Amino acid sequence: MKQGLRAVVALGAIVASVTGVQAQEAEVSANVALTTNYVYRGITQTDDGPAIQGGFDVSYGGWYGGTWASSVDFGDDTTMEIDFYGGYAGSITETISYDVGAIYYAYPDSPDIGGGQQDFYEIYGGLSKSFGGVLDAGFSVAYSPEFYGETGESLYYLGSLSYAAGENVSVDFTYGVSSFEENMNQDYQDYSAGATYSCPKTGLDLGLTYYGTTALMDNTSTLVFSVGKSM
Repeated sequence: MKQGLRAVVALGAIVASVTGVQAQEAEVSANVALTTNYVYRGITQTDDGPAIQGGFDVSYGGWYGGTWASSVDFGDDTTMEIDFYGGYAGSITETISYDVGAIYYAYPDSPDIGGGQQDFYEIYGGLSKSFGGVLDAGFSVAYSPEFYGETGESLYYLGSLSYAAGENVSVDFTYGVSSFEENMNQDYQDYSAGATYSCPKTGLDLGLTYYGTTALMDNTSTLVFSVGKSM
């Protein structure tokens, strides 16, 4: 993330946390999911195979933290990804909100790849706007000083739209741009379009999403089905 944007968003978080302190109780939630493919920024993390995923989150006021894990298949000895994250989310107006934080991607059983560690972290910040409580639009930026495999600085820009098509149905669209400072030939774009149905009787979330990429040597696309539950 560019220094100026990171400073502005971080300042907003500090001001909100100081001026908007209220007595609130901590909230704890958990989630679990099965998916036919784990796709990260348009690229499969499971060799186009299924994955089991789950995580825990704790929030207090605007502060939050959590962990999330998934099975992976990189064609080596790596079998899992575990993410640790934390940040602050708040509102600027009734319809505009922000989120700033950091996330660490860990691969506990991964070997070094070409002498580089697979683990890496990112700092992120984003803004979103709600239109009548039916349509939400968002934009975020994530920055890593040393991306996956110690490949150098990276920036990821993400735009998103989410439409509440019904009481239990949402339709989502995303478009992302991955930029690598040390090797611009690796830059590429990814996109997705999907729908999620939340079953009121079972509490299960059923999702169907199409993922694709552009500007890669081997552009890929895949359709992914998932079933999950939040508690």
